[in-house]
Amino acid sequence: MEYVSTRGGTGAVDFEEALFSGYAPDGGLFMPQHVPSLDGDTLRRWSCLSYRELVKELCSLFITAELVPRSTLNDLIDRAFSRFRHKDVVHLSRLKDGLNVLELWHGVTYAFKDLSLSCTGQFLQYFLEKKQKHVTILVGTSGDTGSSAIESVRGQKNMDIFVLLPKGFCTQIQELQMTTVIEDNVHVFAAHGNSDEIDELIKELFADVDFARKYDLMSLNSVNWSRIMVQIAHHFYAYFQCAPSLDTTPLPVVEIVVPTGGGGNITAGCIAQKMGLPIRLVAVVNSNDVIHRTVQQGDFSLSESVKATLASAMDIQEPYNMERILWLLSGSDSSLMKTLMERFSVSKSLKLPEDLHKKLSETLRSCSASDEDIVRAMQRCWEENRYLLCPHSAVAAHYHYSQPDSTPRCCLAPASAAKFQDAVLRAGLVPQLPPEITALTGMETRSTPLERGQDWAQVLREQIEATTRRREASGSRSAPLGHQGITRQGVTQT
Repeated sequence: MEYVSTRGGTGAVDFEEALFSGYAPDGGLFMPQHVPSLDGDTLRRWSCLSYRELVKELCSLFITAELVPRSTLNDLIDRAFSRFRHKDVVHLSRLKDGLNVLELWHGVTYAFKDLSLSCTGQFLQYFLEKKQKHVTILVGTSGDTGSSAIESVRGQKNMDIFVLLPKGFCTQIQELQMTTVIEDNVHVFAAHGNSDEIDELIKELFADVDFARKYDLMSLNSVNWSRIMVQIAHHFYAYFQCAPSLDTTPLPVVEIVVPTGGGGNITAGCIAQKMGLPIRLVAVVNSNDVIHRTVQQGDFSLSESVKATLASAMDIQEPYNMERILWLLSGSDSSLMKTLMERFSVSKSLKLPEDLHKKLSETLRSCSASDEDIVRAMQRCWEENRYLLCPHSAVAAHYHYSQPDSTPRCCLAPASAAKFQDAVLRAGLVPQLPPEITALTGMETRSTPLERGQDWAQVLREQIEATTRRREASGSRSAPLGHQGITRQGVTQT
């Protein structure tokens, strides 16, 4: 199994190189050169597997045994899920009116990103320990990625993580989940600016090629193939839980409703579909509706500004994983992707070719939900089930409630309502806070402020350099990573 860039400007790489690269050197995103195809017998056999076992089976298709022996891969995944609160890792709640909610938020930070990042952290540590290497992880966040990334690598001697959060733009709980982690390898910066400004800062550091190579910078956002790979399992598990029967030929279709921001989870669904899983995908968004407009009209164009919504983790203007979806649907046409993405990069506006739009609209359905829609879905779900939805899950529930048919359907729930007290209160409901969340307010916090007027890039450079000097002085020096000249890049991720 090898990986190629969606833009075709670099040679094929193995999983290890894709893992440490993020973006491909030509600006594209890594995708498997060939997507494995599964037959009906395999699907029926897999239908009895737990979520944990499904992750193992799927990862073994994309990571060769020469790179990671199967027994080692199994151990890494078991270790990744060892801190999840639910015995099944994820859990399906079957509610009234056919509403099936797949809870993907039973990890440490109560968000679905714990699933893929916990595995990615284990994969990174495996390769770093094997080769006695060290990396510096740089992450910008406006929501859950920062805390999930921190939890995936905290305490690891071969990784330092620098997380930048926009002060005042995260919920209090999201911020505390980052600033209360007191570990030598965790460095949190509270920037007095917005996510776009953090994005520019991160791009500036990665654009400094000499600095990026010297300190082995990498990112853990969903441009990283490893995160997409693990998320494929969400769709298989959802299908097996909600399919009425697997005794028929052809197998029944299940609709999977995916709250969508950067597009990583819906990309994983498209790959699962291409592998042979009989699912119908629905991308549901909030008022930041670029994906909805792309599916409906072929209009992949940015709005004038990002709208602040109750489903804040989906307040994204530029869903970069759409490039992966379009590449997949174009028949892996890298030349076309290069042309389209370069055009989009300049104008931030793109009209999809007619045939590509046709394939996209055949592959995905889409729906956009306003804050009012979100509130109504949260209220209805509570009234009917005494079940609290987070605002992102409520976007999926809104779609379900709007459908007149009884199609087997599963709504992916990316976060716990406990993280979004303001949205719960806006719906006139009472937040339910688990002890782990309540305890955060009494814990010690640590972060470095980035004030207006400071040279943020210089501050961050100095901190990275100082951290490296301390590590080397303590005798834990590791060799540079040096992955065949691949330059690691990063962008802000919610």
